[in-house]
Amino acid sequence: MTRQEKDLQINEIKQLLQDNSVVYLTDASGLNSEETTTLRRACYKKDVTVRVVKNTLLRRAMDSSEEADYSELYEVLTGQTALLLGNVGNVPAKLLKDFRKKHSMPLLKAAYVEESCYLGDNQIDVLTNVKSKDELIAEVIALLQSPMKNVVGALKSSGNTVSGLVKALQERG
Repeated sequence: MTRQEKDLQINEIKQLLQDNSVVYLTDASGLNSEETTTLRRACYKKDVTVRVVKNTLLRRAMDSSEEADYSELYEVLTGQTALLLGNVGNVPAKLLKDFRKKHSMPLLKAAYVEESCYLGDNQIDVLTNVKSKDELIAEVIALLQSPMKNVVGALKSSGNTVSGLVKALQERG
């Protein structure tokens, strides 16, 4: 690979890192072509990009990235590395977990989610429980709406009670 081709690859990887807020580094070296195709299709359906990269080129792209600090991930850049890139934090983790119900690979090397680094395959359960930004916003809105619904419900029910009392008093009087 010429220097110009390497620079082109580095720029492509850098652009992928900029376009996606979630980066998973996996070791898919034990997968055959059929399993790899199955994984790629599952990722495509969930809007997750899969890319096998050279570690040195990935490291250079990460070094030149100004948006995020990937330095904690450098120690896992050994062997074959496949990137899973997306914009929802827990989707790649759920994909990996579901895929590994039938296959032993790929192993999670590390992940960069919500400006935090997770190292090791043992972090997959933690990553599946990480809530996306949209999920957190929905939870906050639901929590904020809950007291309002209770107040409105109480006013409606007490309004019916008051009007019932007024009618009863009118009928007597």
